[in-house]
Amino acid sequence: MADARTAEKKAAVHKKQLDAPDETRPFGRGKLEIVNIDGVTIVRTHHEPGWKWSEDVKPIAKTDRCEAQHVGYVVQGRLKIVGRDGSEGEINAGDAFVIPPGHDAWTVGNETVILLDFKGSPPGAKPN
Repeated sequence: MADARTAEKKAAVHKKQLDAPDETRPFGRGKLEIVNIDGVTIVRTHHEPGWKWSEDVKPIAKTDRCEAQHVGYVVQGRLKIVGRDGSEGEINAGDAFVIPPGHDAWTVGNETVILLDFKGSPPGAKPN
C-alpha cells in the first residue's frame, strides 16, 4: 500500500519558458510576455527605443499615469521614471526595483529595455 505522503507529492519545481508565453500583449513600441506558474504571474516586458508609457500605454490603460506598482529586475537597457509628484529616477541593467503607482516612464538611449516584472503589469496594458 502506498504511503499517503507519496500520493500527495508535489513537483520539485514548476516552470515555463518565457520564450513560449501563455499570452503576449503588444503596446505601441513594446510588448508583454506573460507566464502563469502555479498561481504566480511573471511578465517579461520589452520597451523599444522611443517607447514612452504616456504615448504607448496611456491610450490603452485610459489613466493619466501608470497606476500599477512594479517589482522586478532589469535584464537590459535603461528606463527613466517620473512620479506624479515630480520625483525622478532611472533603472539600469542589473537593478532590482520597486516603482510606486502614479508614474510615467520611457526608454533611455538606443537599446531595448527588457524587464522581469513580478507584480504590476497585467491587466494594465490590455486593450478592452
